[in-house]
Amino acid sequence: MIVSIHQPDYLPWLGLYYKMAHSDIFVYLDDAQYSNTADHNVNKIKTSQGEFRLKVPVEQHLGDLICNVRTKDELGWKKKHLKTIRMNYSKAAYFDDVYPHFQKIIMDHSGTIADLNIAINEYICAGFGIDVKVVKSSELDIKTVRETRVIDICLQLGADEYLSGNGARAYQVESHFADRGLKLSYLKYKPISYKQLWPKVGFLPCMSAIDYVFNCGFDWSYVEQQVNMLNG
Repeated sequence: MIVSIHQPDYLPWLGLYYKMAHSDIFVYLDDAQYSNTADHNVNKIKTSQGEFRLKVPVEQHLGDLICNVRTKDELGWKKKHLKTIRMNYSKAAYFDDVYPHFQKIIMDHSGTIADLNIAINEYICAGFGIDVKVVKSSELDIKTVRETRVIDICLQLGADEYLSGNGARAYQVESHFADRGLKLSYLKYKPISYKQLWPKVGFLPCMSAIDYVFNCGFDWSYVEQQVNMLNG
C-alpha cells in the first residue's frame, strides 16, 4: 500500500493531484509548523500580464501549526480573489462549469487555512475522479519529527511504500526507510503543457491546478497521458 504526505497548500499545482492519484492513502500534514515561505496561503494563476500570486491573509504567530491558523476573512480577501479569478478566466472553456462551485467553497469557508485548502482539494479530486483515502496527521497523535515522523505515519497506516516529493531527496535516507520495511519512491511527475489563455504571454508551467481546470476541465486522462510521454 502506497502512502504519500503533503502539507495542505492553497490552490496547489497539478503535481499534488498526480501524487494523490498514485497513492492509496494521502496524508495532510496539517499539524506541521506554519511557514511564511511555503504555499499554505499563496499560489499562482496566469493573467494577461503573466503570473499573479493570490495570497490569503492569515492570523499567524511564530510556532503555530497549520491546522490552527485562521484565515482573516474580515479583510475581504474572498471577493478580491474571486474577482481576480473571474477577470482572468471568464473566457476559459470550462469557466461556467467550474466557477460557481469554486465560488461556493470560498464563500462558505469559515475557519482555518488548512480547512479551506482541504475543501478545495476535495472538490478538485472529485472532479478528476481521484479516489484516494485522505487522512489528517493531526488525527494520528504521532509526536516524532522530520524523517522519523514520515516513517511512523506510514507504518501506522499500514504502508509498505512511501511516495515522496522530489524536494525531499536532499535529506531523506533510503536505508532509514528500508530498515523499517518501507520502500522509498519518488514522484515522477513533470509539468505538462496544455491550452492556456493569453497565448502572447507564452505557456506558463506550474500554475495552480485551477488554471488547468478552467481551461481543460477535469480531463485527468490527458494529464496521465502527457506525464507518461514526458517520462518516456
